[in-house]
Amino acid sequence: MNETLRIKRLCLIGVGLIGGSLLRALRRAGVVDEIVGCGRSRDSLEIALKLGVIDRIEQDPVQAVSGADMVVVAVPLGAMQSIFTAIAPVLAADAVLTDVGSAKASVVRAAEQAFADLPGGFVPGHPIAGTEKNGVEASFAELFDGRRVILTPTAQSSSTAVSRTRAMWQACGAEVIEMDITHHDEVLAATSHLPHMLAYSLVDMLARRDDSQEIFDYAAGGFRDFTRIASSDPTMWHDIALANQGALATLLEQFSLDLQKLAEVVREGDSDYLKTLFTRAKQARDEFCETQERGKPAP
Repeated sequence: MNETLRIKRLCLIGVGLIGGSLLRALRRAGVVDEIVGCGRSRDSLEIALKLGVIDRIEQDPVQAVSGADMVVVAVPLGAMQSIFTAIAPVLAADAVLTDVGSAKASVVRAAEQAFADLPGGFVPGHPIAGTEKNGVEASFAELFDGRRVILTPTAQSSSTAVSRTRAMWQACGAEVIEMDITHHDEVLAATSHLPHMLAYSLVDMLARRDDSQEIFDYAAGGFRDFTRIASSDPTMWHDIALANQGALATLLEQFSLDLQKLAEVVREGDSDYLKTLFTRAKQARDEFCETQERGKPAP
């Protein structure tokens, strides 16, 4: 049990995979007294209640944040501003407000539109964790164990709010780091957003071919592994692509040039180029996997 953190009432707006896993992890840590779940789908909230992920249902965000000392917003990026606008007049002055969005500049812009002044309790955050599955039914307490959570405090974020947000994620087993908002969006465009765009694009291209059924009939493990993330929530990734369009478009253009070069060398049969490319890429990925393995928590 974490003795340094006590959350009396946590309000989660958007009870899905990430939010649900956060709640399960906090219950595991024994640091939260009451959890209020808020969302548009009553059926999903009923499932969360039945699973014991939340203690109480509120579908009105204004009612949901009443009395909460910690508010976590886990809705698609496109819905952030409407949520912030709804809760701005009633959010407790000492409440911590954080989120799990993948593009931080857009979250901050949404908050700036909703609040006359950014509250000191506002601490944007992003857990670097997830699966291709959706919904609270897919949530599990171990999702954040040994994973990184990036906080991108604003100039107005209070040290107390940052400390409480950090402690919340640490209670979930995560490693918490801080990062500049712009740098976060550039890094995530490369490591997360671009791979999702490539997976979606490849599956869509093959699905539109006349022989798509035969292609998928004979697809094996490599195709399944590479395209796994194309099963992710389309609404969420639509919002991410638009929210981080500057950094993402730049990377897509760069990758397009590299892909054109690859097509040329394959067509020309440039053996040396291909072997160098594949060897360099294998070495880079092997080093990445080794680093990830070393960073895993001990069983």
